[in-house]
Amino acid sequence: MSAPVCLITGTTSGIGRETAQALAADGYQLVMACRDEIRAGELRRALIEESGNEAIDVLRCDLSSLASVRRAVAEFRSRHDRLDLLINNAGTMTTRFQRSADGLELTLAANYLGPWLLTRLLLDPLLAAAPARIVTVASAVHLRGSIDPTTLRTEQGRGYSGLAAYARSKLGNVMATLSQAEKLEGTGITANCLHPGVVSTNITGDTNALLRLGMKLISPLILSEARGAATSLHLARDPSLSGTSGCYFDEHQAIAEPAETARDRGEREALWVWSSRFCDLPPAWPDTARRKNT
Repeated sequence: MSAPVCLITGTTSGIGRETAQALAADGYQLVMACRDEIRAGELRRALIEESGNEAIDVLRCDLSSLASVRRAVAEFRSRHDRLDLLINNAGTMTTRFQRSADGLELTLAANYLGPWLLTRLLLDPLLAAAPARIVTVASAVHLRGSIDPTTLRTEQGRGYSGLAAYARSKLGNVMATLSQAEKLEGTGITANCLHPGVVSTNITGDTNALLRLGMKLISPLILSEARGAATSLHLARDPSLSGTSGCYFDEHQAIAEPAETARDRGEREALWVWSSRFCDLPPAWPDTARRKNT
């Protein structure tokens, strides 16, 4: 059999880089979906040299742009007919209100809606590889998040808080994961999400002095990037999790309870329907006629 295929977003730094490095060493056919093709290309060359694995490719994808996500999926599917492992790793946080190319608050667009659409459009190659896994990097900060789909198109950024926007986007990740697990039951595809721990990354672009100071103050509590990647790799590779789906894991690889909003099926479905309509897709997913049992 050919090596399993993994698509991972956001590998040019932080826990994404550590995760990609481990999977390259494992022999995966690795597709790194990144916004910065130059840095991703440099990483590709480094990983090939380190691992001896030449099946490493770069796919340009700006998750804040729905058009970019669609182009990336089309390009992936022109190269691969299966996807064994999807890791939604990329994340960002802004310090001021910005809109995405599609008119949505930027953090929500990049952290939630882009990965939601990417996952949905990759259903066919995931089904072709089943049993397959979807792993999404969320955050414990989702416990502080709130999300109201009815206001997302019209918000103007008054009283904007970058941390609140980040928490909202991560709540969306957890809600999406639990919805995916329900909708994919019986297909052989599992969906789980995780909190990686507090890890020193450049998620804010290192442009905010207050945030840099805060990270310095809590530095004794900060995990290394390799330690931060541990739970992602656990969910991606551990054979004991082959049938586990719809769970939120903490940085110790233990199942934890997600926010009450995420556990509310009605709240999740409202967000799912809104996301489908925003992306001009039908809410039903997947078509039950296409399901395959493992």
